[in-house]
Amino acid sequence: MIMKKFTVDRIENGRAVLECENGDFVSLDVKSLPKNIKDGDILNFEGGSCFFNAEETERRSKKIKKLMSELFVDEQNNN
Repeated sequence: MIMKKFTVDRIENGRAVLECENGDFVSLDVKSLPKNIKDGDILNFEGGSCFFNAEETERRSKKIKKLMSELFVDEQNNN
């Protein structure tokens, strides 16, 4: 089975806009997805089922925080 990974880009009007790894977007009814998803969460779709990937979500969140921290430190050092 092929697993596809999506990032929750945003949730609006009861729809979740998901970004695929290849950059494509899809909009799904939030009721068809795991409960309590939020922007930035990683969802895996496999065999007709959707799963929240807590490990990947945490890994990406830490990576983004680190990059943001480095960016702002560089900004402060350049001023």
